[in-house]
Amino acid sequence: MDEEERRLEHYRRMTETPVSKLVVSLAIPTIISMLVSSIYNMADTWFVSKLGTSAAGAVGVVFSVMAIIQAVGFTIGMGSGVIMARQLGAKEDDRACATASTGFFLSIALGLLLAVFGVAFNRPLMRLLGATETVLPYAQAYAQYIFLGCPFMCASFVMNNLLRSEGKAAFAMVGITTGGVLNIILDPVFIFTLGLGTAGAAIATSLSQLVSFFILLAFFLMGKSSVRLRLSKVSLKVSTYVDIVKMGLPSLSRQGLASLASVALNVSAGAFGDAALAAMSITSRVTFFLFSALLGFGQGFQPVCGFNWGAGKFRRVYDATRFTCVVGTLLIAALSALCFIFAEPLVRSFVENDPQVTAMGMLALRAQCLALPLSGLNVTTNMALQGTGKFAKATFLALCRQGIFFIPTVVVLPMVIGLGGVLFAQSISDVLTFVVSAFFFVSFLREVRAK
Repeated sequence: MDEEERRLEHYRRMTETPVSKLVVSLAIPTIISMLVSSIYNMADTWFVSKLGTSAAGAVGVVFSVMAIIQAVGFTIGMGSGVIMARQLGAKEDDRACATASTGFFLSIALGLLLAVFGVAFNRPLMRLLGATETVLPYAQAYAQYIFLGCPFMCASFVMNNLLRSEGKAAFAMVGITTGGVLNIILDPVFIFTLGLGTAGAAIATSLSQLVSFFILLAFFLMGKSSVRLRLSKVSLKVSTYVDIVKMGLPSLSRQGLASLASVALNVSAGAFGDAALAAMSITSRVTFFLFSALLGFGQGFQPVCGFNWGAGKFRRVYDATRFTCVVGTLLIAALSALCFIFAEPLVRSFVENDPQVTAMGMLALRAQCLALPLSGLNVTTNMALQGTGKFAKATFLALCRQGIFFIPTVVVLPMVIGLGGVLFAQSISDVLTFVVSAFFFVSFLREVRAK
């Protein structure tokens, strides 16, 4: 089968396969990728927490740095991926190749800038991100090697999103999963066997991301993708970069605000001591794991939405949106119920000998589990709006959960009710975001049904 026949076969698959089957087939490898990524994030926290409460707090601080790197990678990756999916759906293959190439090389350039800036200003950045005096040395050691891996991390996020956006989620899964499993294996070796402490966890993460980068790049070089990454295809038009950033704004809002929200959480929790900082660091990692499954399901839906929107198959967009909302909500509700039941042993597995951390972490985790099922509607609506190019609405909705509602809540509420304001801020934000999402969801379905 030559290249043109493969493209036609892929087009038929994306526009003719029953949407429930197609969404699930794309969502499963994406969920696996997201969960593995989340697991190796939790593995870092778990292994580093064995070094003490202050070291566990450092992971929460540097999590803000990881969120910034992800923000850059996902903004460029989702922006170029959304545009590319609609171009492939409209059979504009040359334009799709140019969009993908521009996004890839742009991510490497931005990753290099982040690396230089981060290495040069490591110590003041860690202070700014909420590190206390006892947490600071651990945070600096951890962040140093994370910054060095920035270019490869950013480019890996872009390639991952490009493969998913064209419906090749299985290839994306292989690259991300391999790196994630390697990270989990290398963590104890570098942290304990080689005695590198928190720096060892960061070295393991950067090396694993480097392996993921080369695996993902190999799929493009071997022709497994519908597009080619060529330096000669990089656009010189400013409008191309504007469109990529514009379409990626919801991801920038989502990921960037996750970083700002993490900083706000660290500062608010740090005011109540290292135990509160460690408890919220652990809680954030566990709930991010649950949310990753839902986000993976939504990202499996997004290429179906974008591709069929570009192809003019609006009934399929409508059916896929409703299906994703129902199944995604049931998925996150089931995971949240399990986490609620086993909250205490989950938190204790990170910090065994600190009852204060366990008590605070368990309360915060259970509160978030009660509100997390509401996120099914939010994620579906956000992915649908972004996939169909409605960047303004998608950006506003992405701003809600971690920005418009969470940051003011986590800053102001502790001043009113103390530590409880830190523990319950995310749950309150999720409830408020659900109300806004419901309005956009109904509006979107009405628009699609009218086409």
